[in-house]
Amino acid sequence: MSEVVARRHPPWLKVRAPGGPGFAETMATVRELGLHTVCQEARCPNIGECWGHKTATFMLLGDTCTRNCGFCAVAHGRPLAVDAGEPVRVASAVARLGLQHVVVTSVDRDDLPDGGAAHFAATARAIRHAVPGCRVEVLVPDFKGRLESAAEVAAAPIDVFNHNLETVPRLYKRARAGAGYERSLAVLDRARSHRADLLTKSGLMLGLGETPDELIRVFSDLRRVGCHILTLGQYLQPSPEQLPVERYVPPEEFASLRERALALGFRHVEAGPLVRSSYHAWAHVPPC
Repeated sequence: MSEVVARRHPPWLKVRAPGGPGFAETMATVRELGLHTVCQEARCPNIGECWGHKTATFMLLGDTCTRNCGFCAVAHGRPLAVDAGEPVRVASAVARLGLQHVVVTSVDRDDLPDGGAAHFAATARAIRHAVPGCRVEVLVPDFKGRLESAAEVAAAPIDVFNHNLETVPRLYKRARAGAGYERSLAVLDRARSHRADLLTKSGLMLGLGETPDELIRVFSDLRRVGCHILTLGQYLQPSPEQLPVERYVPPEEFASLRERALALGFRHVEAGPLVRSSYHAWAHVPPC
């Protein structure tokens, strides 16, 4: 049997090793308050840049997911009980770091009747109470299609409701087992329809085998449900256990896709090899 050789990343995917005082302060705050971040759990390549600016994407409801998506490095299995004190600790971290825009996400919690919606809402309220001027962005799971859960989060004091489609419908069975393309679109649609002033957002990973035509169809579907903001980034295999990279998409192709998405009516499109859902998230919305 032939040996599998790891693909070398192209030069445009090189990043500097994390470090510096801002990185150290963010690390210390996360550790001291017993919090989880998707920056660490998903092995994000931008952790050095973002933590250096004292920004982080906080991950609620533990570090164990009830699903096992083909692209994700977050541990899966039976999660722990919900930590009722977590919302206040996240708010404390936001205040300590002096954040003006915070992103809050979670693992999938299919074991919870509401999928974690009440915990998201409680966290948003705690942040707003601690730092009234901070914009709150949530990156939510699909709640197994419970649209009342999407509405509960949309009703909380948040500014951006983000739910990622991740990839094109054809690749869902391989990349997003347990999810549904139309279900995810319905979650975004429900949030947008619940609050006229709420910005909705979604993101896609490129390099899993999708075609340009499939991407444009997804862009159009997102606009059909009123999605305002789109992120496009390169899929990077977190470890040998996850799906391999089928193709490295060059920067100029990301730039072209950005223009095509903007032409469909998105307010903002962040596109590039190192882009992730929360990368430069503060720049995706109008200034306060």
